[in-house]
Amino acid sequence: MVGRGAWGGSSQVERGGTVEATRAIETDRCADADAVKALVRANRELLRGDPALLGELGLRPDAANIVDFGPVALSRVTAAHQRESSERKRLEAISCANFAAQSQTHASVIDLLGARDHADLARRIDEIARGRFELASGVIAVEGPGGTPDGWRTLVQGQVDLILGCRRAALMGHAPTTIGLFGELGPAIGSVAVVRLALWSPAREGVIAFGAVDREAFAADMGADLVAFLARVAERIAERWPSP
Repeated sequence: MVGRGAWGGSSQVERGGTVEATRAIETDRCADADAVKALVRANRELLRGDPALLGELGLRPDAANIVDFGPVALSRVTAAHQRESSERKRLEAISCANFAAQSQTHASVIDLLGARDHADLARRIDEIARGRFELASGVIAVEGPGGTPDGWRTLVQGQVDLILGCRRAALMGHAPTTIGLFGELGPAIGSVAVVRLALWSPAREGVIAFGAVDREAFAADMGADLVAFLARVAERIAERWPSP
């Protein structure tokens, strides 16, 4: 008990001295800081006339009666850069998508060229839609009168104009008039790409159509060049064999 009391008494004295010393140091620091501030206020030109020192301190001289447009201009430049970067990324994404679509279209032509008959041509069109473009279905159809090749859809006379519109070569986007082309998948089709065909001699009207479940897969403002290219290839291949 005696030892414990002696140890405790000694600690209290030491702690008291340490606190007083710390307070004295803090007081001296505050006094020094106040002195530095007073010195700077009394000798402002010394600080303003030293750009290097201002730079080290992260400061810059600005007249009180001049509006500093630096931050505003910087924010505008930054915003413009962000917009440019965003637009560049968007264009790059579109370019990559277009390049991929062109590559798949060229590969699809090779697939179609290997067709052995009308039925095989129709099968390959559907496989291209599903496998290469991840669509729901691809079909080829022809109007009467006359027979319909195996695997093709049968259209009544004048139905191509009802689907596409009179003299219209292609249709992109949502089109309820195309539901019948896709059979049992028709109700699930959200958007389509349809191109008019002219087959055999005497000519018979027809269409090649690609359907997607996604309503945004095809849109009215999209170009139909690649689909039209496939349609022209399909026309030429279909004419290898006589009209049924």
